Order: sequence, then structure tokens, then C-alpha cells
Amino acid sequence: MTAAVSEARRREVIDALRRGTVPQSGLDLLAVGLDRFDTAMDEDLTTVARGGAAFHAIRGEYGSGKTFFARWLAERAKRRGLATSEIQISETETPLHRLETVYRRLTERLSTATHQPSALRAVVDSWFYTLEEQVLETGEVDEDDEDTLAVEVDKVLEHRLADVARTTPAFAAALRGYRQARAEGDNATAEALIAWLGGQKSVAASARRFAGVRGELDHFGALGFLQGLLTVLRDCGHPGLLLVLDETETLQRVRGDVREKGLNALRQLLDEIDAGRFPGLFLLMTGTPAFFDGRQGVQRLPPLAQRLATDFTTDARFDSPRAVQLRLPGFDLERLGELGRKVCDLYQGVAHHPERVATVVDDTYLAELASALTGQLGGQVGIAPRIFLRKLVADVLDRADEFPDFDPRQHYALTLKPTELTEIERNAVTGAGDIDLDLP
Repeated sequence: MTAAVSEARRREVIDALRRGTVPQSGLDLLAVGLDRFDTAMDEDLTTVARGGAAFHAIRGEYGSGKTFFARWLAERAKRRGLATSEIQISETETPLHRLETVYRRLTERLSTATHQPSALRAVVDSWFYTLEEQVLETGEVDEDDEDTLAVEVDKVLEHRLADVARTTPAFAAALRGYRQARAEGDNATAEALIAWLGGQKSVAASARRFAGVRGELDHFGALGFLQGLLTVLRDCGHPGLLLVLDETETLQRVRGDVREKGLNALRQLLDEIDAGRFPGLFLLMTGTPAFFDGRQGVQRLPPLAQRLATDFTTDARFDSPRAVQLRLPGFDLERLGELGRKVCDLYQGVAHHPERVATVVDDTYLAELASALTGQLGGQVGIAPRIFLRKLVADVLDRADEFPDFDPRQHYALTLKPTELTEIERNAVTGAGDIDLDLP
């Protein structure tokens, strides 16, 4: 599988694992157990790219790979030209019941295959360039006639945003204002209006007056802005948007009235998707089984529970990858070993001495390392991948590549320092100091 992977791509992934971080790209090279979702997810991406919409809820316990799944899907989406945005739902930073805040986080995290967050301004600029090219292609306007060109572009703008303008005229007005400010060289006003389009608060009143818009974005206006953003994305070559709402289970920890508002906001969003209001939107949410099945989660709002209902009474082997809810079974030692083999394969493509690495770090050693590490993490395999891969790359593979006489079974004692562990990893480890793990 990794034979055709470029050296640069291998290095990017290996360097991230060495630091103990999730690679920004190349997650498909590390995916274990997700191949059964390939066809269904690609079908959904095709539907979205053709102007439809899609939705899935990813369920799994901590460590089952929900966030990894979302980022794996985001890579597939970007390869098809879609934009993506991943939002962490939280009580204080991004409460789900405040859709204006969700929209603001969406634009802050908006990215494409060519632009990192926030890609909002790049997308808007690309959109106006596309509109200008469409006007010029008619041959009826000279490109040097800036005044006439501006008038004709405004006409196309109004036509493109007609549906949005009926419910949220401020979105189109802000776009016109942004374009005018750019044309006049008023960069401060242009920046302020991009911020306003992104749902930011405390935008200068002078910029809002310039565009003829008032106030700040509210809960109901956020849906109109999302509709407008999808239109802009589609017209400038991005046929859709993958929006990830991660960690929705945090709703279980908020006040009862706030929880119900958040659940209702989610129900409202799903209803709008079903009604066809958001062509080009792929909504993905993640949560724990307790959130979907418990009384403090989805079941608290029966209409939402009905929309998310999925039968999980059968063997997980027969779960449909087209279901509304998708169950992730989580990691086990076999999958952790498979992940280790994938990383070793990648590493050999950038190693100075790949044959030695392959000989010293064999499948048997990988299984021993995985077993010993997860044993000290209370058997919680789902917690192990990050620290397992960091130790494997930085402590074992690097040394095997650099030192001819290095044998990890003789010269390496796996040690976990509290300072290198996350809070969840530390909580899983018994004891306070450095922990030496004796490998078989």
C-alpha cells in the first residue's frame, strides 16, 4: 500500500508521530479498520458534490477513533475539492445551542486542499474572481471598464444569492460592501466585513454602515449565513462542505435547559438538511454511546432520537456503513499491531538503513511493545496509539536506523514519564514516577 507514497509525504507523517501529534495529512496511510466505510463515504461525498446533502453520527467510546475517522474523511473530502471544518463542541467555547457561535467557529476552522484555516477570505476572493471571469466571458464588457464590470458582477452576485437574500439579505450586502471596499483600497473596512461575514463580534460600526448591515449575527441568521457560504463555495470550485461537530457528548454535562436547547438546535439543523436547504453540506457529528442512548443525551428529545435511531442489536460485523449512526468498535491489540506495521513500512521509505530497521523491529517485537504499553495503561488500548507511535518512532525506529548494534530487546527499556502523557493517559497509569516496562 505504501510503495507509491512519496518520501515527502512519508516524512511529514513520521515527523508528526515523532512529536506525538496527529499528522496534518496522510491519515489514510495510518487508517486501520476503516476500509469497510470506504464505499459508503465515497458515495456520500459524490452525492454532496452533486448538490445533495449527507449526514452521519459517529458513535464510540473514548479511544475508538471518532476524531481520527472525522479527519480521515476530511482528507477524502478535500481530495474531491470540498472544503472542511472541524468544530469541538464545548459548554463555554462552542455551545451547540448558539448556532451563531457554531457558525463563527466553522469559518475560523474553514480549510480547503490549498488553504489552511481560516480560508474564508481566500474563498470569497476566489468567488469574486470567478464572477468577474464569467462576466468577461460573455464578451459584452471590456475588462478595462471597471465601473461597468462592477455593475455586471453585482447583477450576477444578486442572482447567485437570490435564495439566501430572501431570508438573510445581510449576507449579500456584506459581500457587496467587501468588494466595494477592496475596489476603493479601504483594506480596514474590507477586513472588518470579512470578519462580520465570518460571524465575528465587535466589528466596527463604520464598516457595517459602509455595507448597510446592522448588529451582529444571531442564532437564526447563522443558518442563512451557512446557506450563503455553501453557495459561495460551490461557485468558486468547492462543490460542498464537510462540517464536523466533534464531542457532542459534552451536552450531557451542561444545565438541563441548556442541554435541551442544544439538542433542539441539532434537531433543527437535521430538519433543515432533510428539507433541502443546504445543498452541498455533509454534516458529521461524533459522540459516545451514552450520549446517543442515555437519558441525559439524545433520548431526552424524542424527535431527535427518532431521526438518529439505528439498530445495534445485531453483531457489529453486520453494521451497515450507510446507517445514520456508525459504530466504531475501537482499538484492540491486533489493530494496534497492524498500525505499528503500517508505520514501520512508512519509516523504511525514509530510513538510511531500511533493511536493518525491518530486521530489528519485526512483527513480534511490535506485538510485545504494544502489549507491554497497554498493560501499563490499564488495558485501555484506545488510549495507547499516540504514545505507542511516538515511542515506536522516536525511541525504537530512529535508534535502529542510526546505530548498527542497537537491539531494542537488549538496549531499550520502555519508560513513561508523566510529563509526556496527556491527562487521560496519566489517569490510566498507576503510580506517580517514571515507569519501567519490562518487555518479554
